[in-house]
Amino acid sequence: MTAPTAEATTAADAPAPPSAPPAPGRRGLRFLRGRKTAVGLGILAFFAVLAVVGPWIAPYDPGAMSDRLLQPPSADHWFGTTQTGQDVFSQILVGTRGVLVVGFVAGTLATILSVLIGVSAGFLGGTADELLSLLSNVFLVIPGLPLIIIIASFVSDAGDLLIATVIALTSWAWGARVLRAQTLSLRRRDYVEAARATGEPTWRIILFEVLPNLTAVIASGFVGTVVFAILSEITLAFIGVADISDWNWGTVLFWAQSNQALAQGAWWWFVPAGVCIALLGMSLALINFGIDEFVNPRLRTETGTSGKVRMRVGFTPVVRTPAAHTPAAPGAGTHDKETRS
Repeated sequence: MTAPTAEATTAADAPAPPSAPPAPGRRGLRFLRGRKTAVGLGILAFFAVLAVVGPWIAPYDPGAMSDRLLQPPSADHWFGTTQTGQDVFSQILVGTRGVLVVGFVAGTLATILSVLIGVSAGFLGGTADELLSLLSNVFLVIPGLPLIIIIASFVSDAGDLLIATVIALTSWAWGARVLRAQTLSLRRRDYVEAARATGEPTWRIILFEVLPNLTAVIASGFVGTVVFAILSEITLAFIGVADISDWNWGTVLFWAQSNQALAQGAWWWFVPAGVCIALLGMSLALINFGIDEFVNPRLRTETGTSGKVRMRVGFTPVVRTPAAHTPAAPGAGTHDKETRS
C-alpha cells in the first residue's frame, strides 16, 4: 500500500481551531435559559402583574364588611371571608402592590448607595477610602427594624415609601463592603491600567471598565436587599407597627392573628398570605441562585454550555512532519515498515 503523504497526515492530525467565545447577547440568553432563573422570573412576573392590576380586578372592597362571617372558600369568595365578612382574596390582591413597592424601592435605593460608596472607596483609595469605609461601618451597625419602630411611633402616617427609605438607609452598608473588596481586586488589572495610561477620566474608567465586571455582584446584592425589605415590611405590618389601614400580606396576617383565626379553625384567613410570601421569597431565591450559577463556573449546571462535562480520553494531537527532515528514533524503521505493510 502507498504511504499517506505528509500533507494529508498533517491535515488529519491537526487540532480543530478553537470556537469563538459567545457574544454578550448570547451570554444573557444563556442566563435566562437556566431552569431556576426561568422559574423564579416567572413567579416574580406573576406577582408583578397582580401588583399592577390587583386593585382593579379585586371582586370586593377589601375593607367592606358583610354578613357572610368566617365562610370557607367558595365560588363567591375564593379565599373565604374574615370574622367581619371581608373577602380575603380581595385583600391578597390589593396587598400585593404594597409588598412589591416596598421591596423594589428599598432594593433600588440601597443598591445605588452601595455602588456609589463601595466602588468609589475601592477605586479611589487613600483618604477617600478611609472616610467612606468609616461611613459604611457606622451604618453597618445601625439596626433597621428598631429604627423603623421608633420612626413609626413619632410619625402618624408611616407609609410604604417612608418604610422603604428607612430600610434602604440601614441595609446598603453590607453591599458596599462587598463591592469595595471586589473593586480593590479590579483596579490594578491590565485593562484598567491601560485605560488610565491612555488618559481616560476616572468616572469613565469606573463606568465602562470596573462596573461591567461587578454586574453579577450588584444584581445578587439587589435581590438579597429586596428579600430583606419584603420580609421587614411584612414583619412590621404583622406586629402592628406599620399603618394597618394600608393592605398588604402582613396586614392580613395581623388581623388573622388578632382575631385568633387559628383557634377558630379559619385556616383560609392566613394560609393564602403565607403561601404568597413563600412563593415570592422562593422566586427571588431562585433568581439569586441562577445568578450565582451563571457567574461561578463551579456551580454552573444548565446555565452553562451543557449540563454535563464530558472528559475526552486520548492522546494530545501532534502534527507529524516528514521523516526526511527529522531524525529517526531508535526502532522507528521497524515501526514504519510494519505500518506500510
